[in-house]
Amino acid sequence: MESLLDGSRRFNDLQTALPGIAPNILSDRLKRLERERVLVARPYSQRPLRLGYELTADGRELAGVLRLLADWGSRAGEADAPRHETCGTPLEARWYCPTCSRSVDAAESTELRRL
Repeated sequence: MESLLDGSRRFNDLQTALPGIAPNILSDRLKRLERERVLVARPYSQRPLRLGYELTADGRELAGVLRLLADWGSRAGEADAPRHETCGTPLEARWYCPTCSRSVDAAESTELRRL
């Protein structure tokens, strides 16, 4: 799923980004993620049929949750925290308010609720 965070990818692009995964396994996982509405497959060629894959809104939301879990796990265990590739600084997971254009701490946030 991380390979799709930057936008739509073709099957061969995903296979290159995920070395060691067999094409049939990748195909099965993509179909499963599409059934679960985590990603959507859109044709970019009809003959032969070729698909591009991109995350849905739910998929992008799930990716955010997985990043938070990875951050938590790295602090709780011995794994290294994810790092910014450009400068090497450990990344921090934060809540961000797009209206105010700033990070929000726990004291400012309300309890999350789904209706």
